Amino acid sequence: MGDWGFLSTLLEKVQSHSTVIGKIWMSVLFLFRIMVLGAGAESVWGDEQSGFLCNTQQPGCENVCYDWTFPISHIRFWVLQIIFVSTPTLIYLGHAMHIIHKENKLREQISSPGGPHKLKAPKYTDEKGQVKIKGNLLGSYLTQLVAKIVIEAAFIVGQYYLYGFVMVPMFPCSKKPCPFTVECYMSRPTEKTIFIIFMLAVACVSLFLNIIEVFYLICTRTKCRSKSRNNKLTSAENPARLSAPSWPTSHEALKQNQINLELESNHSVGGNLDGAKEEKRLLSDH
Repeated sequence: MGDWGFLSTLLEKVQSHSTVIGKIWMSVLFLFRIMVLGAGAESVWGDEQSGFLCNTQQPGCENVCYDWTFPISHIRFWVLQIIFVSTPTLIYLGHAMHIIHKENKLREQISSPGGPHKLKAPKYTDEKGQVKIKGNLLGSYLTQLVAKIVIEAAFIVGQYYLYGFVMVPMFPCSKKPCPFTVECYMSRPTEKTIFIIFMLAVACVSLFLNIIEVFYLICTRTKCRSKSRNNKLTSAENPARLSAPSWPTSHEALKQNQINLELESNHSVGGNLDGAKEEKRLLSDH
């Protein structure tokens, strides 16, 4: 099946540049796909062609019927699935490593004596080299998630159309050079069906984790943007937006002063009772 060491080494580097859900997806990929595929599935399918028997002695009939029944081996199909699903993640890793290298150089230029101080501070990494998923890096991360969702779904649908999800023990075949419709039999169909269902379940879990991670990133970034927007609206940099006590306008102040002057003149002429009546009249007029 080949050595998975090189791919595993690359994928391990992605873990430090992924979200929590991305780390879980990586664990599912390693434990339940690569390890199970290398440890158990290959031995189960090791005799798939030698154990494929047809009730005919016609030369070439078994080979033609096997090729028609299994256009690609399950093992090779799953190997291709893992490689294709991992490719967008490796492309994202290349982008992240490029950004880390670029910002490390920028950090060295800023910290060097006599270096330019007008350069912008690193945006995507901290002093320890940890990546902050935002901006262009966030777009790259979301793109690779969407690509993995499409590829995973395409392989699940492709597996259904190629073999189905249950390994039947008998396959009727009438391809040339078979002289008539012959019956061919697969060895250990129940054991192989268990592996098919297991790998299908793991692929569905992987697909579900990718979908959850897309919504998680979108919701997280939306909350962060709304929070920063609220902070800007209530900050000291925008004093015009801060709430202030409302004071009466100049027109209202002039009207109130006129009423007060008329009330004082009425108090001096007519006494308290007449002044109260006049106050009520003036208030109703104004």
